[in-house]
Amino acid sequence: MTSLSIREIYQGLEENEQSPYGAARNAHAEALCTAAEASGDRGLFRTSLAVLIEAYEYSAERAKLVVPFARLLQEYDRDPAAFGRSDTHGLFWRFKWVAGLIVSSPDIPVATATRWLEDMGRRYRLAGYSERAVHQAEFHLADAIGDTARADRAIEAWRAAERDAMSDCHACEIHTQGRHRALQGRDEQAIEVWEPVLEGRQVCREEPHRVLARALLPLLRLGRHDQARAYHLRGYRMTRGNESLMRAVGEHIEFCALTGNEPRGLEILAEHAGYVERVVSPGVRLEFAGGVLVLLRRLTELGHGDRPAVPYQGAPRTVAELSALLHAEATGIAGRFDARNGNTHISDQLRARIAGAPLVEALPLGVRSTPLPTAAPGTAAAPVAAATAPGVEPLAGLVARARAARRAGHPTATALWDQVAARTGAGEELPEDPALVGDLLERRAIRTGRAGDDAGARALFEQAQAAHTAVGEASRAAFAALGVAGAAAHGGAAPQEVRALLAEAERAAGSLDPADPDRTRRIAAARFSVLRIEAALRHQEAEVHPAGPDAEFVTGLEAFVAAFGQAAGADGAQTADLVAEAETQLARIALGAGRTEHAEALLESAAERALAAGHPWETVAPLTLRAGLLTARGQFAAAEEAARTALGHTGEATDAEEAAEALLTLVDVLLAGEGRAEEAAGHALAAVHRLDRAGLTATAGARARQTLAQAYADAGRTAEAAEVLQSAVADLVALDDREGMSARRFLGGLLCDVQDWRGAAEQYLLAAETAGAWDHTHLQAHCAQAAADALSRAGLGREAAAAYERAVALWGRTGDEPVAEVRCLRSLAWLAVRDGADDENTARGRQLMDRALAVLDGAAAPQDPALRYERAQTWQQTGQLIAERVDAADPVAEAPEDAPAPAAPLAPEQRDVLRAEAVSLWERAAALYEEFGEEALEQRYQCVVAAAWTDQARGRAAASAALFLMSNPYVTGSVLTIDGGQSLF
Repeated sequence: MTSLSIREIYQGLEENEQSPYGAARNAHAEALCTAAEASGDRGLFRTSLAVLIEAYEYSAERAKLVVPFARLLQEYDRDPAAFGRSDTHGLFWRFKWVAGLIVSSPDIPVATATRWLEDMGRRYRLAGYSERAVHQAEFHLADAIGDTARADRAIEAWRAAERDAMSDCHACEIHTQGRHRALQGRDEQAIEVWEPVLEGRQVCREEPHRVLARALLPLLRLGRHDQARAYHLRGYRMTRGNESLMRAVGEHIEFCALTGNEPRGLEILAEHAGYVERVVSPGVRLEFAGGVLVLLRRLTELGHGDRPAVPYQGAPRTVAELSALLHAEATGIAGRFDARNGNTHISDQLRARIAGAPLVEALPLGVRSTPLPTAAPGTAAAPVAAATAPGVEPLAGLVARARAARRAGHPTATALWDQVAARTGAGEELPEDPALVGDLLERRAIRTGRAGDDAGARALFEQAQAAHTAVGEASRAAFAALGVAGAAAHGGAAPQEVRALLAEAERAAGSLDPADPDRTRRIAAARFSVLRIEAALRHQEAEVHPAGPDAEFVTGLEAFVAAFGQAAGADGAQTADLVAEAETQLARIALGAGRTEHAEALLESAAERALAAGHPWETVAPLTLRAGLLTARGQFAAAEEAARTALGHTGEATDAEEAAEALLTLVDVLLAGEGRAEEAAGHALAAVHRLDRAGLTATAGARARQTLAQAYADAGRTAEAAEVLQSAVADLVALDDREGMSARRFLGGLLCDVQDWRGAAEQYLLAAETAGAWDHTHLQAHCAQAAADALSRAGLGREAAAAYERAVALWGRTGDEPVAEVRCLRSLAWLAVRDGADDENTARGRQLMDRALAVLDGAAAPQDPALRYERAQTWQQTGQLIAERVDAADPVAEAPEDAPAPAAPLAPEQRDVLRAEAVSLWERAAALYEEFGEEALEQRYQCVVAAAWTDQARGRAAASAALFLMSNPYVTGSVLTIDGGQSLF
């Protein structure tokens, strides 16, 4: 670097200021500073020191800025006159940064820090600045050493002092003042102080990012869980990957650990694994480590101490290992602070933080997290002891309740049998109950089948059938026989084998003793299973699949309803759920055929039948389906009533997918109305939570997340919507290409709304790739154009141009979207002059505008109003493009550093020709806009004003005035006097 010229160093400093904050920017700034000092140019050296200080301030290496600041202060003391007004302001502003760093360094004695603050106060007074910033620095020192009384005095003096040019931005001050109250346990007051930042009225580069993180635990302690969830989703999105916000990342990890979201906390830690060993100031490291240690402690308590965490000190670490190593480092840092402070203030704070108890048992967040595996079980003796303790239900009683729930078809039966299996599996002695062996085998068979192991389920059902037969439980044996047939069918057994097993199951049901109270149900269940499995077998065997429903299946279902729907008494109650299910299936078929009235009648019958039989949980499916039908008809009030009734019949024991479907149907109804998105979001979140708990995160849970994202978006909570959907998009893509495409386009729009242009472009480009694989040109073109728009907003001109070119080609291929094609061409024209409106770039831009006009000329209906409007737009923008060329020839005295270099000068006659052409285009555009009346009033006004100004610049004041009077849509009946060639406007 020492061989660089002064010009090259200045250029390097300018380029470095455009780089992202972080280690790479810091290293480059250090090298440039060394080269600047070697050059002997004191002004350049001062500039390089200022650039280096700023690079350090907004990175994880803030502690390094003390040395370059001391050098810069020496330069000032040596020659204050060499510092301009802006340079002097920057020097005194950075004094605050250094004061904060000295306070947060355990190796700088309190006396030294105090002297530094005294020097700061002296310099500020001499310079005529308020002491507000000095009192703020004094507060930080008092807070760091645990001097509460001094901190209270300092914060009051800080607040009372006048704000001036040296005051921190209001948002940063609010952050610190609210934090002081939160640390004192005054959570309500802290939230009140933070309110202007939380509501977006006061913001800066690092706010509301930091306040959103700081507010999480106070909000939880106040019971404001919904707000805490929202701030986590919104705030973590702002914080992720920003190394200057390590403290905030630690606070988000701690929030997850204390709300039952340990898996997400571990994922956030993994995303920031590099932070665990990042060289930063001790204070920042201590605060980040404190949040991580809360998570590691919770994971260990939950039995996950042997789970992989993140690497540390060059080696992979388990949760327990990382906890021990990080705890030793954190307590070491705290000890250094204590030694400096002469008390145990910092160590006490760290211990209290690490030991923090969960504030919420389980707070659903809506975002996807990979569940932790089941922790290793303890010894067998513990459950046995618990089972025999006073107050614990005897196993025989639990078995009796499980059987009663199973007989009634109640959804609690599954959970009760799980409890029985857990206690017997833990070694508890079985009661004298010969039938229990078969019951437990049944339970295992059902669980195994749900897990997708059809062969295992079939084997277990066969064992259960044998066990039941051996003890004379003919009814349960018949049930198990039906289970064998179902598992064989699901497992892909040959049709003839499946049919034989079904026939055996029907014989077993029919041969039950007529006095057996379960006989009617067993016969009905076997018949219903035969109908469904036979339909699947016919579909499997058919060489050509019919377009409509299976007529034989429909006839069979109708016969089933007729045969068993009239049963009375106990028989009717036993088969009510099966008949209701058959009616619901018929309703689905009717809906597919467009027979909505018939479908609604069937759904009403199914719900009434289940309710009359005392099975309200069986009404959930038909009521939910009916609510969806009514929503599609626009009967929102009736739909809401049906959905809420269905929801009222769900409980914790209801099937998770069924309960979630009821919740999500209500969400659809609420989103169809106005102003009800907040309530809809609450129900969608509940659906996501239920599906996650049921292990359906990657399937039904992903779809529910998309609905939740829609509810958040409709409620104006865009950042939360983006965070939720982004966590689910990979699952949706894996489920189905079309669902994935829809999710990517939706996510792209959300990311545009939060100005994550690069992220949006990525989603649109991936969606375009999927559409291309389908050869869906329209959809591919839409996605390519959206990606180009996002890339352009991201400042990626070359990439945006390539995407626009692709979109132009695709729209051209469709032949029926001239408006979209023209808009892409105009965007390309503006990209052509983004790096400077010189002759070459302007010529390229004008060629593209001409291509746009040619597309309009070649359209099937060029006089269509929409196309005429686009023609006016193209004329107007071509005029603007020409004006850009004229303006580019005039150097600007105070142009931005990143402004393009001036274009080649224009001769007076060249200027006049170009200006005349621009005026002509604007006049033509204004005339065309007039056709659209009020709708294009603003565009017409812009053209009139631009033409008038340009004519005046040409020295044609009279023409300018006439044009303005005759064409200005906002001026009527005005009289303007031209006096001595004075400007009109």
